[in-house]
Amino acid sequence: MMGLGLCSPSNAEQPGVSKSHLAIGSILDLSGPLAPLGKAAHNGMQMRVNEVNDAGGIHGRSVKLHIEDSGYDPARGLVAAQKLVTQEKIFAMVGTMGTEVAEASFPALLESDVVHVFPMAASQRMYDPLHRLKFSIATPYEDQVRAGVKWLAKERGAKKFCTLYQDDDFGEEVLKGTLLGLKELELPLVAKASFKRGTTDFSAHVKTLQEAECDAVVLGTIVRETIGVVGSARKAGWNPLFLGSAATYSDSVHKLGGRTMEGLYATYVVAVVPYTDDPSKPVRDWAWRYKAKFNEDPSLISAYGYSVVDLFCQVAEKAGPNLTTEAFVKTIESMKFTQDIFGSPAYEFSAKQHLGSRNVRIGQIKNGRWKRVTDYLKL
Repeated sequence: MMGLGLCSPSNAEQPGVSKSHLAIGSILDLSGPLAPLGKAAHNGMQMRVNEVNDAGGIHGRSVKLHIEDSGYDPARGLVAAQKLVTQEKIFAMVGTMGTEVAEASFPALLESDVVHVFPMAASQRMYDPLHRLKFSIATPYEDQVRAGVKWLAKERGAKKFCTLYQDDDFGEEVLKGTLLGLKELELPLVAKASFKRGTTDFSAHVKTLQEAECDAVVLGTIVRETIGVVGSARKAGWNPLFLGSAATYSDSVHKLGGRTMEGLYATYVVAVVPYTDDPSKPVRDWAWRYKAKFNEDPSLISAYGYSVVDLFCQVAEKAGPNLTTEAFVKTIESMKFTQDIFGSPAYEFSAKQHLGSRNVRIGQIKNGRWKRVTDYLKL
């Protein structure tokens, strides 16, 4: 699958690249609030690494994946990045989890000429301002939500929008996207409420929005908070349309939240949830291979982890046997990727554009699983 080749003498000076190995790293949450997602991402990443190595590696080099735990804490993320750069000598950081963790890692990486690619964070800051070492594939939350709000209004008749969002940079991007979408629709934001990270009781927040008589609520929430908010609303007998971002689009939501999550909408940008009975045979086969290896069903984040390693390996392979940071950057800026088995967009980068796609879809939980409601929407 991956070609064989020889390493030139110049590679001796390229951190992370030796005659026999190619070192990459990632920072995941393995002990904090997103630990289940971090574990699934790690599994997916390692699965693809193993496949590549079993097929001969990349130009004869085995890929070595180094994982560090952030606990979803930016300060720990910086320490993890420093360790990966100085001790593990990684060539690239691939698929780091969380906007603030990824951003905290930038100084350690960029100052050491380490590429930062395909983070599990749909923030504009992952690629903007333009930097030669930063590449992202996830449509920003702001654009996702803007498209979702317009779709809810036009296709589901929503007129009175409210938003409930986490009081941090992620939540602010969701709020901004909500306001932009409503501005294009010439509709007001009826009410808004925010919450601190770690909040578990949302009854007061829900009451505020319910009293405003919203018929649609845009959520700046991740898994646990999504379940808490929607569950509180259902308990209060309130059933507006709920729309989350890609941070909400996780099979953990319906697995942990149960039937109260029925009807929830979310935008998503990268891949479908790979169910073992998926209509697509390639997805179904992949899901069963994953389950056989890890003794559990795969999740969306498993597929994401698998995909980002695959994308990295495609670039490293095409960059040739004399792999350097400069060669990698020049290669990715000229590549056109094909759509993968999970239905991700056909990513494309350039020297002036380090976001691979601005596509977004809408999904909805129906009968206990995510179903695709739209194809890619035009932003």
